[in-house]
Amino acid sequence: MNISEQLIHIRQSLAGIVPEIFLALLFCFILLAELLFLKKLTPAKSAAYLQNIALAGCIITFGLVLMQWNAEPSFKFHPLLFLDRQAVFFKLMIVFAWLFTLLHVRFLKYDFPPEYNALLIAAVAGMNLLSMSTHLLSIYLSLELISISSYILVALSPYRKAAEGGIKYLLFGSASSAVMLYGISFIYGITGTMDITSEALTVGLSNNNDLVVTVTIVLTLAGLLFKLSLVPFHVWTPDVYESAPTPLVSFLSVAPKVAVVLVLMRLAGILPAQYFPILGGIALISMTIGNVAALWQTNARRLLAYSSISQAGYLLVGIAAYSRFGFESAVFYTASYLIINLGAFLLIDLLKPKSDTTLADYEGLGKRYIWISGTLTVIMIALAGLPPTVGFTSKLLIFSALWESYHQQEFPWMLWLLIGGILNAAISLAYYLRLPYLLFFKSEKAGTQAVSDNIPGKVLAGVVLVAVLALFFSPEWLLKWITAF
Repeated sequence: MNISEQLIHIRQSLAGIVPEIFLALLFCFILLAELLFLKKLTPAKSAAYLQNIALAGCIITFGLVLMQWNAEPSFKFHPLLFLDRQAVFFKLMIVFAWLFTLLHVRFLKYDFPPEYNALLIAAVAGMNLLSMSTHLLSIYLSLELISISSYILVALSPYRKAAEGGIKYLLFGSASSAVMLYGISFIYGITGTMDITSEALTVGLSNNNDLVVTVTIVLTLAGLLFKLSLVPFHVWTPDVYESAPTPLVSFLSVAPKVAVVLVLMRLAGILPAQYFPILGGIALISMTIGNVAALWQTNARRLLAYSSISQAGYLLVGIAAYSRFGFESAVFYTASYLIINLGAFLLIDLLKPKSDTTLADYEGLGKRYIWISGTLTVIMIALAGLPPTVGFTSKLLIFSALWESYHQQEFPWMLWLLIGGILNAAISLAYYLRLPYLLFFKSEKAGTQAVSDNIPGKVLAGVVLVAVLALFFSPEWLLKWITAF
């Protein structure tokens, strides 16, 4: 392209990233407003105004992303970004997670430093860009934007443990980013390109030794595996989940995973055959380590941390199946897990607000808080993958896709992955049903403080409950969006 064509392309590309431009402007506006409010208002009023601005910005962003649904699929800043319905759907999930987190903070009256609003916006912008990224450079830069925002969010929290969790998060994140960058340099050296839509990348990798290609893929996946909390980049997860405030943990447990899943699906179209057994192996090991480690946890957030490691393994199963059915089931699983996990963190926080979430503290609360405890029981059943919840539907679709791929492609590792996944689902029942057991079958501790009635929190929990049950009976409500890609 000559310079005039490039300028036209840039102008057209800017029109395609309107939500991300709005987020950048909102980020700057929040920082400016914070400076102005601190001089003229009390900290409490300043925090309230900033929360309202962030909430309004979130709703506007959701509308701007939704308006892109019918946009013609096209490259933006070719070959850095690609906007299609798939990217829009994932961006909607990310903004929904952001909205849910803001409501969680609002309803439970968390007192966070004012900077957290701006950092959440930066993280969401990075995730939206990652959802559209089709170039290893834009993938890496988007991941770094998400990572840096996440590190500061964890460390800024007004809890002593948060500093320790933030340091561990930073150290492991830096190491995985360095390893990923090393893998990208290998890919560029082998193929001469970082454009994952280019045939030169596929051909260049295919023409090399299998060991070289396998090592290159594993190194490149490091940063993505870190965000998904997958083995061997999972060590930070329990400490960060335990030390950070529940709303932030809730957001970080799902939103980054959403964006990364789409990147892994895009990579599936260009990387050689070695990519899929590697994903399958990582999925099986992550499921096993996550489920087995969760059995010995005594803290609700640490339990959900190991749960997220195993759930990320299930997410990979659909991608490893390498079929349209597999990809669609992975997207359905991602959307289901987003709703279920956000609900799980909200409910444990409603029962014991702003607490250390030690499991022993939940004993006997089911008799006093029937609605919240009953809803939490349904959520735990959904995480375990039992009917009548969307968790059962999502696991059924994942395993069905893998079984179909095994019959079509006849790779023995697919059968072992299927057997391992089903066995892991059975193991997970032991710890997912532990919280309901403590709530309803244990006696309440003497001197347990009553929690004030949180009507908005109960309403939000009810919305989650309806979604989890309704998507079991009518999964087509979600599937019609997914099949429209």
